[in-house]
Amino acid sequence: MTLSLLLACLWAFAANVLAMIPSRDNHWQRAYILIGLGIPLLGYVTYENGPLWGFFVLAAGASVLRWPLIYLGRFVRRVLGRQT
Repeated sequence: MTLSLLLACLWAFAANVLAMIPSRDNHWQRAYILIGLGIPLLGYVTYENGPLWGFFVLAAGASVLRWPLIYLGRFVRRVLGRQT
């Protein structure tokens, strides 16, 4: 296992542990930190292991951070809806 995949597994483990801890802000602060760490990690995994593994790590990260993606999709739809 390469270093990048090991770091991705540690990221996923940390994300699941952080999700189990109660939070006053519905975990948004932790989500921002995970996103900030996950984007460069995704690039590193893709660079070191290829686009297929990069896609798998992207899918795993999206399943963990699904609510930020849902809100991003709603925002994009709202912005694009105003322009057309």
